[in-house]
Amino acid sequence: MSKRVLLTVSGIIAADIHEQIARGQRPRSDYLELARGFDADILDYAAARAATGRMGAILERIGGPNLVLVYACWRVRARYQAIFTDGEQIGLPLAAFLKLTPGLRPRHLMIVHIISEPKKTFFLDWLGVQSCIDRFLTYSTWQQKFIERRWGLGGDRVLWTPFMVDQNFFAPGQVVPRHVEQPQICAVGLERRDYVTLLQAVEALDVHVVIAAASPWSKRTGDMAGQSIPANVTVRKFTQYELRQLYADSRFIVMPLEDVNFQAGVTAMLEAMAMARAVICSHVPGQTDVVEEGENGRYVPAGDAPALRAAIARLLAEPEEAERLGANGRRLIEREMNLDLYVERLTKIVDDTITSAGTS
Repeated sequence: MSKRVLLTVSGIIAADIHEQIARGQRPRSDYLELARGFDADILDYAAARAATGRMGAILERIGGPNLVLVYACWRVRARYQAIFTDGEQIGLPLAAFLKLTPGLRPRHLMIVHIISEPKKTFFLDWLGVQSCIDRFLTYSTWQQKFIERRWGLGGDRVLWTPFMVDQNFFAPGQVVPRHVEQPQICAVGLERRDYVTLLQAVEALDVHVVIAAASPWSKRTGDMAGQSIPANVTVRKFTQYELRQLYADSRFIVMPLEDVNFQAGVTAMLEAMAMARAVICSHVPGQTDVVEEGENGRYVPAGDAPALRAAIARLLAEPEEAERLGANGRRLIEREMNLDLYVERLTKIVDDTITSAGTS
């Protein structure tokens, strides 16, 4: 028997994910927690392929696994009161399918990561699919304002929701910092990172810099083979379990970003904050909703290696200040940006959206 909400996952859910979480090998999954909160069925790539058979295989050859997921959602749309899509890659084409289909449709809520790209604005500028998206849920206030201005949407249609981290898994008490003779800092992730500037900033600085250059969400390879890696820099991949120890062993985290208008780096920043670590972040339009200058971190101009070097050196020289910023970051996680509050907020939005369908 189907539940009231269908929740998409743009990926393949590990068969043993519940066991991994129970053993403490990984943080709780946002989609599993959301499914519980929404009373939802989950549809990932594997389930979509199984549900769509030969037609799904044809669509996958044409448009990849996301198109199969969209088609699978569209086929079962009548069974649900709402469909909650986990990004524009699913939500926009699904909205187009729904727009071309006569009759009643479920409510549609879509997570927005970066909708300002031309290939995505096409769906709204020319196809008008916003008529089949009841709620746009953004993690970046820049993206929220972009949607409101460009398509004249307001009120409860475009909502900013803080992103989140599993505050129980990423917590200072979960691991013991290892003793390191040389001070250590870290940088984490791949998506739109400006590691060239970071490498220039830390060269010959008295600090060991660990760059965890891997991300399950980034399409980039993170290849630094063409870059000169300073002797005090280590580049390697980490699991989420290993990242927790890396944050604990580091004085603070550095998030060097390109000039982006979405929340690149937000996952790593929140993980570090949950571990009570301060953040030094490039000041770019899309990443302004997590770091509060002088409260839980520092901003530096994007692409400015001397300014980044000065900020790193200053925070290394002021360990008590770094601890204060980190403690404030942990308080922010506990107060606003944790997984439990995230699920609570989104569940209320889903409930309100479904309820409004019966009164509109």
